[in-house]
Amino acid sequence: METPRSINAYRPYWAKRFGTAPVLPMTRAEMDARGWDSCDIILVTGDAYIDHPSFGMALVGRLLEAQGFRVGIIAQPDWLSADAFKTLGKPNLYFGVTAGNMDSMVNRYTADRKIRSDDAYTPNAEAGKRPDRAVLVYSQRCREAYPDVPLVIGSIEASLRRIAHYDYWSDKVRRSILVDSKADILLYGNAERALVELSHRIARGDNIADITDIRGTAFLRKRIPEGWDEIASTNLDRPGKVDVHVDPYEMKMGAGSSCETDDKIDAKPALPEGVSAIQIVRKPKADRSKQVVRLPAYEDVIKDPVLYAHASRVLHLEANPGNARALVQRHGDREVWLNPPPIPLTTKEMDYVYDLPYARKPHPVYQDARIPAWEMIRFSVNIMRGCFGGCTFCSITEHEGRIIQSRSEESILNEIVEIRDKVEGFTGIISDLGGPTANMYRMACKSEKIEQSCRKLSCVYPGICENLNTDHSALIQLYRKARDIKGVKKILVGSGLRYDLAVTSPEYVKELVQHHVGGYLKIAPEHSEENVLSKMMKPGMGAYDKFKEMFERFSKEAGKQQYLIPYFIAAHPGTTDEDMLNLALWLKKYDFKLDQVQTFTPTPMAMATAMYHSGKNPLRKVTADSEAVPIPKAGGVRRLHKAFIRYHDPNNWPMLREALKKMGRADLIGNGKKHLVPAFQPIVPAVNKSRRPEMKGRALPAKKTPFKQKQTAR
Repeated sequence: METPRSINAYRPYWAKRFGTAPVLPMTRAEMDARGWDSCDIILVTGDAYIDHPSFGMALVGRLLEAQGFRVGIIAQPDWLSADAFKTLGKPNLYFGVTAGNMDSMVNRYTADRKIRSDDAYTPNAEAGKRPDRAVLVYSQRCREAYPDVPLVIGSIEASLRRIAHYDYWSDKVRRSILVDSKADILLYGNAERALVELSHRIARGDNIADITDIRGTAFLRKRIPEGWDEIASTNLDRPGKVDVHVDPYEMKMGAGSSCETDDKIDAKPALPEGVSAIQIVRKPKADRSKQVVRLPAYEDVIKDPVLYAHASRVLHLEANPGNARALVQRHGDREVWLNPPPIPLTTKEMDYVYDLPYARKPHPVYQDARIPAWEMIRFSVNIMRGCFGGCTFCSITEHEGRIIQSRSEESILNEIVEIRDKVEGFTGIISDLGGPTANMYRMACKSEKIEQSCRKLSCVYPGICENLNTDHSALIQLYRKARDIKGVKKILVGSGLRYDLAVTSPEYVKELVQHHVGGYLKIAPEHSEENVLSKMMKPGMGAYDKFKEMFERFSKEAGKQQYLIPYFIAAHPGTTDEDMLNLALWLKKYDFKLDQVQTFTPTPMAMATAMYHSGKNPLRKVTADSEAVPIPKAGGVRRLHKAFIRYHDPNNWPMLREALKKMGRADLIGNGKKHLVPAFQPIVPAVNKSRRPEMKGRALPAKKTPFKQKQTAR
């Protein structure tokens, strides 16, 4: 893996002389106040503009500002015409378009495809402030406003739709978003490195159509350029009936066979007259940097779900920056070309990005409006990126990568001090010191060589890799230093925790439980049944039991009454009615009652989405005859699976009684402790339809006082 140029090693653009803006401008009046006649780059986003590094457009905007560019923000524009996209005038370099921190379809619709009644990224949580498939709509309006301005798309919506992808909301395979948006280039994954290089090259006059060598980018081209070795993905991972290869070392006894070693047997029999031996010459090792893997064309994957699952599998296998090759997928007469993934940021580069001068508050235009997503993260600190868990239902790995990118201890502690001194309303409590997975901070492969050659989908499934360094000491030290900062009363860990990693360090679990839990700690077993967990690539319940024992023991030692909050998913691919019944019985056995439940939502590019669409298991080679995965697709089945997890809700009892009878488990209907649901039906109030049913389940111990829940978008 080559050593890239550092993102802070570029000569700043000439507009650096204008200095740092208090907040990036959203109006011409703000531009005038800064002395700007125009913007170099205009970023369009589906979220409200909050100048905080947890919000993509703020991070990208401040990074580009630090490179010397004049950056303007168009946040949540009226997309019904191009007028709102002309607010800041014509950008000198390009438009950058994003749907926001979430995929716009996940943001707008529940797992049941119903429109949400609120939007956490909008002032006063008002719904309807962004269109469906926002990247496509915003891109079209940018083209209408200024047809000759280059168009760059990015963020999670574009990143996870970079090739032909199954779209749950239309129930069909859609083309790459690059094709439909008509953008010039797509940046995927953690895009800082690509973004900085792209911006400087456009600024120096390079034609965006000629910029085809930046990692982490995708673009359209007519043909494969000369000098490239094209490999069909079907040769790497054949998606059809495969003949059994003859084993050259197998000795089969039978008629005509012999195991004689008599001297009479010539080791080198003479060749017939006129026949010469073929000399085998080893093929020189291929240059992977000049190899491109051809995925099945869009026109093929829309017709063949097996080919779709195969393409998904190959894309995930070509995801390690150390060994990934370029990918290409034909769409009609054009090729969607994906360069290898970006090289992860170093700790110095991570510090550079997070130490930029963020205002750490919403733009003043929003005045006193309540923005739920801001309220959730205003006192939190992101310490790392990436996840090597590889959970099939999650898109973090596909977007941020498997290699953990960590900030330095100094940078993190300085941010806590900045929150203490600058953020209004700080009461001494840091609400979260974490990231995609709270306890993966500074974890990495023990060998850089092994890491660069690895093609595993997970470092922790089916068990923790022997080459993975699971040392928690750096994180323990960070926790201790953070809570020693003057003015800090409590440091909480609110991010998801990988408990199978945590149990490898009892010292970490003790530190966490006794100092950084606010009464409840969320973890994610996701299910109790092994066959479902295998489709999720999640550990068995043995790790959960071990962590639970540690959690309760260390809580008791500290004299604290604390509770675990397990998350579970209903209707995940591979789940049967019997699996959900067994999970319900497990919950009842341990007296758990879920307040909210997440029903599986097939998001673009996730491996579980490929399972959902194809009915095949892409965790293994996919063929027409390979393992078939049961898929709970029908609305009634999905509702039933959710009802099993919420077995204690009287609204679900009629459905559960009917299902239990059909399953031959009427013995679980009754009024005793051994029964799952009672035989009687009380009068119950109507279900609150404003709830967000797709949220992950938060299990509360029975007969305990529920705590106030915060909404999270994942």
